[in-house]
This record gives sequence, C-alpha cells and structure tokens, in this order.
Amino acid sequence: MRLNRRRFISITAAAGGLPLLGFAPVASGTRLRVWSGAALGADAKLQIHHPDPVVAERLIAASLAEVDRLEAILSLYRVDSALARLNRDGAIEAPPFDLVRILSEARMYAEATGGAFDVTVQPLWDLYARHFAASDAAPEGPPSAAIERAVARVGEAAIEIAPAQIRFARPGMSVTLNGIGQGYVTDRVVELLRANGIEHALVDMGEIRAVGDRPEGAPWSVGLEDPRSPGQIAESIGLANRAVSTSGGYGTVFDPGRHFNHIFEPASGRTSWRFLSVSVEAATATEADALSTAFALMPRSAAAPIVKARGLVAHFVEPDGARVVERA
Repeated sequence: MRLNRRRFISITAAAGGLPLLGFAPVASGTRLRVWSGAALGADAKLQIHHPDPVVAERLIAASLAEVDRLEAILSLYRVDSALARLNRDGAIEAPPFDLVRILSEARMYAEATGGAFDVTVQPLWDLYARHFAASDAAPEGPPSAAIERAVARVGEAAIEIAPAQIRFARPGMSVTLNGIGQGYVTDRVVELLRANGIEHALVDMGEIRAVGDRPEGAPWSVGLEDPRSPGQIAESIGLANRAVSTSGGYGTVFDPGRHFNHIFEPASGRTSWRFLSVSVEAATATEADALSTAFALMPRSAAAPIVKARGLVAHFVEPDGARVVERA
C-alpha cells in the first residue's frame, strides 16, 4: 500500500482560472507565473511573481529539478533512493547531505514532542498494510503480539546519524519521511527562490509556504479542509512568510471501517484517534509538517507549551467537529 497524500489545504485566492504556466498582471506591475503538477505523491503548485517571464520560467525549471534531486534521495518508494538503501541495508556510507539534515531535524522534533514524532514508524505501516491487504483480515486489526514486535523496531534514538554514516542500531528498523519530507522539500524550493531574488511566491510541494505576501500587500489566502466534509473548506487563513501543514488520519485509512489510519503512535502502535485533523502554522514547512503530525497524537495540553515556545498557531478539530485554536 503506497501513501497517496490527499489535499487537506487549498489555495483559495490565487490565480483563479489561470492556465498552467500562464501569466497574469497584478497590481504591483510584476507578473504571476503559475505551475501546477505533481510532486512527492501529492498535487503541487508554484506561484512566482517576477517581471521577466524568461527568468520566471528558468526558476520554475530549477525548482522542479531540485524536487527531482531530493526525491532521488528521500523517496520511500524509489528502490534506488538513499532512503530506500538505508532501509534495505540498515546503514548507508557517505550519506547525502540532505538525508543527514532531514534525519537530524527529525530528531530535534522527536525530542521537542517527547517522542510523538518518530520517523521510524515504518514497521507499523508495513504491519497494518499487510494485515488489511489479506482477504480474511480481522477487522479489529493486527494481533497485539504482532504490534508489540513492530513497536520493538521503532525508536528514533536508535538511528546513528553522522556525515560519514547513518545506521540503525537495531535490526529490522526502517524510516518513513512521510511526516516531514514534503515540508522539507517545500523549504528547499523556497531557499532556491529567495536566493534568486524572489520576494513574492507561494510554494506548495505537498505543504504550503509563503514567500512574503502577495505583491499588492495582502497575505496569501489558504483554506483548511473540513475533515467531516472532505473537499470543503472549513476555515481560511492568511499567510505571509509562514507555512502551514495539516495532518489527519482520515486522509489515508487501511480498513473499510476507517478505524485504522496512517498516523502511528510510536510507543503503543495505535493509530491516531485524538483529533480529526490538526493544522499548524509555523516559520517553515518542515516545522509545520513535523509538528502537525506529532500534535495529531498528543493531548492539547501537551501541545500547547510547544505552540507557545515555538511561536506557532495550531488548529485542532475535535472528534465532534469542534475547532479549537492554540496560539503562541
């Protein structure tokens, strides 16, 4: 079973009706370049304001090349990726810088959330996927003993990370970057655009990050999906030099009864149940991606101090549909 990331977030007030790779004049006199496609298993979109269409096209191409480069390192599903080789062999010598960097950042978020964020939950994904792929799958999920065996192979602290080598300290471990990878790639594209002088852009590589505001001065408008009515916007937020990510178990489920989903509690092996969805606004897409995943597994009372300490905004949708916002 491969994760197909559903769209939790939509761009609600940007370039409506524009053709792909088209231009439209805006109030500031710059022009809007729009690209839409797919990246990292999700719908993707770039909106860049630049007065020179040739330069804008070149930056779009450079951004997509950067996404391809990172996918060759970080993809769970490409057999030749650095991540796939790490999972297969249990170690990788002279790992690519980006793999060292993303695993180091993942460790920081694991420590910040008391272990709620953990990239080593892939054995749990594999267990649930195999269980529910069987024609006679028990609807109550995998046996407790099987979950315990999978949990024994989970533990972010058992990854040894160094520029010369990354290795697993326990046999049978494996990593998934589905809770942080899209944010990380989004941030690298933002870095590329800023290094080339872009001051106004909206980058969506599975997670959304705004470069500046819109050229006319208003924030970018982004819609958060209603988890009880997928495809419908429940709330709109403004972004300027900020990122947003949403995690919701309803996006990918394993069973017909929709009781088991893709967000795993590392310590117990259970799947998320506290909230229908959690959206986090943060300074970077990596931070928003990782912490929305972690907060989906944490009581709000545990998430609130992290929200305040890191200057976040977190939108929680309770099981009854109530929306609660925690702010720094």
